[in-house]
Amino acid sequence: MAFTAPTSPSPALSTDVGDTRYTYFPLALSVITAVFFMWGFLTCLNDILIPHLKAVFELNYAQAMLVQFTFFGAYFLMSLPAGRLVAHLGYKKSIVTGLVIAGIGAMGFWPAAGLRLYPAFLGALFVLATGITVLQVAANPYVALLGPEKTSSSRLTLAQALNSFGTFLAPWFGSLLILSTQVKSATEIAGLSATQQALYRTQEAQSVQTPYIGLAVVLILLAVFVWIFRLPPLEESTEKADTGHHSLLDALRYRHVLFGVLGIFFYVGAEVSIGSFMVNYLSEPQIGHMSEQQAAHYVSFYWLGAMFGRFLGSWLLAMLSPRKLLAGFSVINILLLLVTMSTSGMFAVYSIVVIGLFNSIMFPTIFSLGIERMGPLTGKASSLLIMAIVGGALVPWLQGLLADNVGIQHAFVLPLLCYAYIVFYGLRGSVINKAPVASQ
Repeated sequence: MAFTAPTSPSPALSTDVGDTRYTYFPLALSVITAVFFMWGFLTCLNDILIPHLKAVFELNYAQAMLVQFTFFGAYFLMSLPAGRLVAHLGYKKSIVTGLVIAGIGAMGFWPAAGLRLYPAFLGALFVLATGITVLQVAANPYVALLGPEKTSSSRLTLAQALNSFGTFLAPWFGSLLILSTQVKSATEIAGLSATQQALYRTQEAQSVQTPYIGLAVVLILLAVFVWIFRLPPLEESTEKADTGHHSLLDALRYRHVLFGVLGIFFYVGAEVSIGSFMVNYLSEPQIGHMSEQQAAHYVSFYWLGAMFGRFLGSWLLAMLSPRKLLAGFSVINILLLLVTMSTSGMFAVYSIVVIGLFNSIMFPTIFSLGIERMGPLTGKASSLLIMAIVGGALVPWLQGLLADNVGIQHAFVLPLLCYAYIVFYGLRGSVINKAPVASQ
């Protein structure tokens, strides 16, 4: 199917709310949701890559979680440069740049798998995550600003639903390709003939090379499509609107931003930890007693729940208080974690899988509340919130240390504590005492 680029910016729909005229850009929102889909797919593919690399390199849990440490560590290290890039290029060019960088990172999996070096995988992941960081810094506030501030949580949640569709498909995709080759231990490989060893290593490398090269091609094609599409130039809402006299510390002076940064840190940490450990957790004899390929399907259901929850949440957030809904969903996840930690068998399996449903609204809601009424400081607040995604690097690694010492099941106490903080943020931490822009 051929796509024809519009000759003018994306068509807009306008409506009057009170004395303020707001403009919607539904076609532009549709294009950006494709970007949300791709970074969701790439991020969740790590959940399948982790057990594969853990087996290939015979790693313990803490070492295997270096995958997430590297991936989400890039958010912390590259968010400020990404924020400056968005300020310099604007939203559209930054989104295109992020897609190209992510494509280059995906291409890096070809030599990494061929060389069979764990550090090479981590290096490719860092480049890939750098591209996704640029996408996050540009696309999240862009979607929030494509309409009235009152419905920004609902709009961002709807876009994140497509992100969740990507996270739902990734485990199925990964289980068919990445987990298709039965990984052999070093001892088993040594027992093979030279020809058999060469054949095995080729198959093992191709199980990772093929999907990531395919993804690299898709990312570059998507970058070309976004480049030729005339997105509405909301330049006045980027950091170009900042006079240059503001810093990140100026944004952190506002309590809802500071507590929002911590909220993103703990939420992403909890969500990534649960997804990262799920394949190994469900494979445990006392839990699911299933193969890694079977467990990957349950990881898909975990993310499918997030997708359905975001469609439902987009509707609920348009009617209910986002703060109360955020706190309520967090309480439910605390209860579900208590269940999975204290039971066994399929009861423990289902209770952890359904957490995805109640994760659904958390990231977009915390993000929207964190940049609410920040005006010219929106870009600074956005950069801080994206930096806080480093929680996805630190919390899984800490849970890995716990799992190596107290067992994988009891280690889920860490994400439980993360959700406890989100309850506080929903009820108290997100309340705005002052902001650069007055409420309307």
